[in-house]
Amino acid sequence: MDMLQAGAASTTPLACVHAHGHWRGAGTGNHVIPFSPAPLAHDVPSRFPSPFDRAAVHPLARRAAVELIALLQSPAAATWGLQDAVGGKMFGVLVAEAPDGTLGYLRAFSGMLTGTWTLDGWAPPAFDVASRDAIWIPGEAEMLRFTADLETCANDPARLTGDMAHQRLDDARAARSRELMPLIQATYRLCDATGAVRSLHEIFAPAKPPAGAGDCAAPKLLAAAYRHGLRPLALAEFWWGAPPRSGDRRAGSFYPACHGKCGPILAHMLRGLPADPPPLFGAARFPLTEPAVVFEDAQLVIVDKPSGMLSVPGRSGLLQDSVSTRLRARHPQSTGQLVVHRLDLDTSGLLLAAKDPVTFSALQRLFSLREVEKRYVAWLDGDVAGDAGMIEIPLRTDIDDRPRQIHDAVHGKAAVTAWHVLDRRDGRTKVALHPHTGRTHQLRVHAAHPSGLNAPIVGDRLYGRAAPREGERLMLHAELLSFEHPVTGARLRVESAAPF
Repeated sequence: MDMLQAGAASTTPLACVHAHGHWRGAGTGNHVIPFSPAPLAHDVPSRFPSPFDRAAVHPLARRAAVELIALLQSPAAATWGLQDAVGGKMFGVLVAEAPDGTLGYLRAFSGMLTGTWTLDGWAPPAFDVASRDAIWIPGEAEMLRFTADLETCANDPARLTGDMAHQRLDDARAARSRELMPLIQATYRLCDATGAVRSLHEIFAPAKPPAGAGDCAAPKLLAAAYRHGLRPLALAEFWWGAPPRSGDRRAGSFYPACHGKCGPILAHMLRGLPADPPPLFGAARFPLTEPAVVFEDAQLVIVDKPSGMLSVPGRSGLLQDSVSTRLRARHPQSTGQLVVHRLDLDTSGLLLAAKDPVTFSALQRLFSLREVEKRYVAWLDGDVAGDAGMIEIPLRTDIDDRPRQIHDAVHGKAAVTAWHVLDRRDGRTKVALHPHTGRTHQLRVHAAHPSGLNAPIVGDRLYGRAAPREGERLMLHAELLSFEHPVTGARLRVESAAPF
């Protein structure tokens, strides 16, 4: 488990203060847990590490997380059901400083725990409890009445009449739920370090706040710190317990804050703090000789993309350098799109591009008909059971945390990967991967998922057990492309040895 491996504060004024920084034991007052022994002055971060950078977990936040894990493993937590099927949960810790300079931390859980929003010793929810109860208690009673009426309709012997009434009730329940949601969201009034307070609707405008916004551990922790006049210093969020149905969380692993729900909220709540910006992946600089050409003729070109280079430009204006833009500069006479398929930013290996629209369409057709043979090689973090097999785990985008992909047996798209072991060494397994479909992050999820190989690719910052070590890349390389040339008809087979 990655979390078990083992300056001066800013004078920015804090507002939203309901009680000032007296340290008390967990379970009372401001829910702050003091460090013992107290950290030394040089152990304190001078800037708040970005909560969106998995590699930026500060040692004090790691220390607080390890202490919280000890609690989660204790008999007192055994009744919380965290080890039950899909019973795990995200937890968080926030290192904070009192006005007198004393250091401690707060702890929080995402959403509800044991069916309640509030537990003694934990940061409370970020909403106003009385205001929410005034809306939700009668609203929940309404929803329960709808459910009871729907069950009655489902059991109606007059099937046609029952089905019509069932549909009307179902539509009415959905409409009422849509009415209640903005009322409940209005009970969240979130503060930043300067004292500026904004509602969820103001934070997400012009879009609507997603369901569950404000209920993750990070917003709860920052809201609690500001309420009690504490200065946030470092944050860490981790998963504990059984994996979720999507299979994309591992007990003891740190995870960055999600972008969909927490991105806009934390951007607001961290204003006024000296905080590091979120990491910008894809901005690495490469020599003009990259990507190196492996094969080229009049119609197409195959290059060896280095890890860290984008296949196509990113949405940010800072992320325009890519294989596509570099090939465009090399072949200014080429028209239409160039890159026929994509490799993940962190994946290296063979990438195919067309020099004209006709060739582009022909190559895309080969991909859509699955007539392009692709082989990848990867080192996995773990000892894989078995020597070969087939993985079939349907995938879809995690709408709350793009670009992550998750397993969804109902709404996911089919994703199939064949694999076989090449080598085993030092607790790691080298495998060849043959994707039969081309879903985003397919190989990475299929490697990491408990129903797949249950061993994430080494260096995987999205699905791995730990943040990549300094200088360690994603150990995934596209080493073979083979297909029928769309013009000559000859079978083309190009290989590139993995650099690891």
